[in-house]
Amino acid sequence: MARAEAAGGFDKLRGYAREKARQMGIQNVRFNAAGCLDRCEFGPNMVIYPEGVWYTFKSQADIDEILETHLKNGGRVQRLMLQPDQLPPKH
Repeated sequence: MARAEAAGGFDKLRGYAREKARQMGIQNVRFNAAGCLDRCEFGPNMVIYPEGVWYTFKSQADIDEILETHLKNGGRVQRLMLQPDQLPPKH
């Protein structure tokens, strides 16, 4: 996927996350765009503070699961979490 297409896809998912959080009644959250954050090789990612939990996501369903499990219920979505020592996928 070309870089511009990837950025456009991320912008749509970020907008979706913002709207979905509002619909779910999740307050006091921000969905900011940032540069690579040194984890680009894992695809789109987000960091949830103050915990500092990193997630990768590829779809609206992934975002739904993160919002519901982490932000609403205080759990973790293990399958989407990025670990500090995780190596990038091999191509």
